[in-house]
Amino acid sequence: MSKPIVRFAPSPTGHIHIGNTRVALLNALFARREGGTFILRFDDTDLARSKQEYADSIETDLKWLGIPPDVTVRQSERFTLYDAAAERLKAMGRLYACYETPEELDFRRKRQLARGLPPIYDRAALKLTDEERAKLEAEGRKPHWRFRLDPTNVAWKDLVRGDCHVDCSSLSDPVLVREDGTYLYTLPSVVDDIELKITHVIRGEDHVTNTAVQIQIFEALGASIPTFAHHSLLITASGEGLSKRLGHLSVKGLRDAGLEPQAVASLAVLVGSAEAVRPIADLNDLAKLIDFSHISRAPAKFDESELEHLNARLIHEMPYETVRERLVALDAALGEAFWNAVRGNLTKVQDVAEWAKVVSGPVAPVIDDRSFIDAATEVLPEGPWDTTTWKAWTEAVKTKTGVKGKALFMPLRLALTGLDHGPELGNLLPLIGPERAKARLAGQAA
Repeated sequence: MSKPIVRFAPSPTGHIHIGNTRVALLNALFARREGGTFILRFDDTDLARSKQEYADSIETDLKWLGIPPDVTVRQSERFTLYDAAAERLKAMGRLYACYETPEELDFRRKRQLARGLPPIYDRAALKLTDEERAKLEAEGRKPHWRFRLDPTNVAWKDLVRGDCHVDCSSLSDPVLVREDGTYLYTLPSVVDDIELKITHVIRGEDHVTNTAVQIQIFEALGASIPTFAHHSLLITASGEGLSKRLGHLSVKGLRDAGLEPQAVASLAVLVGSAEAVRPIADLNDLAKLIDFSHISRAPAKFDESELEHLNARLIHEMPYETVRERLVALDAALGEAFWNAVRGNLTKVQDVAEWAKVVSGPVAPVIDDRSFIDAATEVLPEGPWDTTTWKAWTEAVKTKTGVKGKALFMPLRLALTGLDHGPELGNLLPLIGPERAKARLAGQAA
């Protein structure tokens, strides 16, 4: 296989959600694995709704996910290409002018349905004479332009869905150009795929029917047809479709919530596939797991609770060097031993600040049985302390007091940390150190 060229083509009309991100990741990681090119193409022909702030946000999201594009293009800067293609199609008779109003088209659809006929466009515009067209334009009507489909069965080999075909005689000729001269999605997308030499179109299964139309446009423009892969869509845990407009699971929201990009990527790529969903820390390793033939055709649920579980598992194995600079920003730069001691109790990296405070203080100790704590203090080992100190100390406390099990360990934990839960004290005690430990055992905030 020659090196693939793929594209992610969001509209900058809102923050991308996790469903969009699944498309971006599958494209980017497939290209990375095969040594190809990943293009970010902003579908911003809707100049009224497209905003630079959303384009900037999308680029920020992709960078955070670790998949910045190799090339970025904007459809708003490529209208001359679309105009030229439209003129070619007009000259061939494949793009033809239509003058019906939306109300007229709706009336015709209802009439066809009432007669038991499929509600497809009847190509009435092709029967208009020059005089009739002139009369309509004199009345102030401006044409929209439809692509004349060949009534054939269009077939292709889909990397996800296998053999696919669409009977184009069952489809209405699609409108490619609105009456105000602006383009709908279809023609610019095909023209860009041709001009950018896209080899693989990897996208959601909601575009399957579009594919037959686009293949006919590729052929009409004399271009080679890319390979298609239509993967299953993501839905929310409650079964709803994802919506950029409704703000479902936006990447920005997940990032702001403190989730790790690798956890987001792992779930977005692996859910709904034959691979077990698990945290993959390295995107190159995640790329190796992509197999389009192993993606289920059923919608896949993206569950935020599962994402948090993956996030925690990722952090529990996260090396110190990976997180060292972030600990500085969180005022928790207490060294590798500290990170290794507390990471197993974290769900998100920012939670480390709580344990940094437990180590460095001040902590208000919780002491219910003063006599027991006094007895424990009497046998507290002298420093320096290491990871064996806790076991040696608790054995000495058990010998002195006869107390064992939870009744032994919990009062010590509460006195030393102020909490009834947390990391293993064998690892935490040396970090707290003799001076702070003695102060807390004495009931002082330290």
